[in-house]
Amino acid sequence: MEGLIFPILLVGIAAMLFFQMRKQRKAMSEQQKLQNSLTVGDRVMTTSGLFGTVVDTDDDSLDLEIADGVVTTWLRQAIREKVNSESDEDDSDEDSDDESSDEPADSGDEETADSTEKQKTS
Repeated sequence: MEGLIFPILLVGIAAMLFFQMRKQRKAMSEQQKLQNSLTVGDRVMTTSGLFGTVVDTDDDSLDLEIADGVVTTWLRQAIREKVNSESDEDDSDEDSDDESSDEPADSGDEETADSTEKQKTS
């Protein structure tokens, strides 16, 4: 029985390494497809979290407009993902909904403050 533990352990470790390498290759392939598909006008996010719009592309770099008239040059490998402008609008709608839901919570804080003052006077 003890003679089987070591080979089974080796097979288990080899299987984990195989699946990890497979997952990593798939992620690298997806990233390569993304970098090759970038075109002028795409809205992207860099690995550092900077958002911009592609205004020019080369073989290994591209220019991003990060504000009106502000253009920076980035390596293609620094682009993390394409961003849909529609999802940006949806995010701003959700933010406005969150602000309106904060109002009732504020009135609850006032009630807590009133009850604290009553306890102090008692």
